[in-house]
Amino acid sequence: MSAPREVGRLRERASVRREDLDAVLDAALVGTLSTVVDGEPWVVPLLYARDGDRIILHGSTGAGALRHVAAGAPAALSVVHLDAVVVAHNTFDTSMNYRSAVVYGTLRPITDAAAKRAALTLVSEAVLPGREAEVEPMTSKQLAATGVTEMAIREGEWVVKSRTGGPGEPDVPTDAWTGVVPLRTVADEPVAEARSAGQAVPASVRERVRRGASAV
Repeated sequence: MSAPREVGRLRERASVRREDLDAVLDAALVGTLSTVVDGEPWVVPLLYARDGDRIILHGSTGAGALRHVAAGAPAALSVVHLDAVVVAHNTFDTSMNYRSAVVYGTLRPITDAAAKRAALTLVSEAVLPGREAEVEPMTSKQLAATGVTEMAIREGEWVVKSRTGGPGEPDVPTDAWTGVVPLRTVADEPVAEARSAGQAVPASVRERVRRGASAV
């Protein structure tokens, strides 16, 4: 089992359990990839999917910064879920309940056509489970225009933290209201375009709605 990086501040909120890292990663679809390009910070949100001990990311082959990262530059992928606003007795102690993860490493390009297709299928399954069986397959031209990379989840190269519960006790008596405001992400009913009016909503979309409705 891989171990996390050492956490400096608020160590009590960190977890050393790999299953907690996987849970945070698997509950999201978008992560923020960060690196440095030509001495300048570079940050971009990307769709991703976790596959065992690797994270698969994809983007346009025309993105120069993404090619830079794929060439082996150090990078970090961060993910966060906001679960509640924690309303304390003052603004200083007001906080958030959250689950977060950061994975550090380097990206390796996936260039073999079969492996590339398989990796993109994993991303597609994370977004819309079963969608590939409902539509035409990706063309060779589309495959060539898509850059696919993978980041290994390595021992000592990840951090996962979370906060739960309500606000702390006030230092002095107060009549201010305290508590939590739960937050969750849900999926609304699908809205068809005009060309699809009257058609049944496909199973992949229904599954996405179902998973979104059960999100916490």
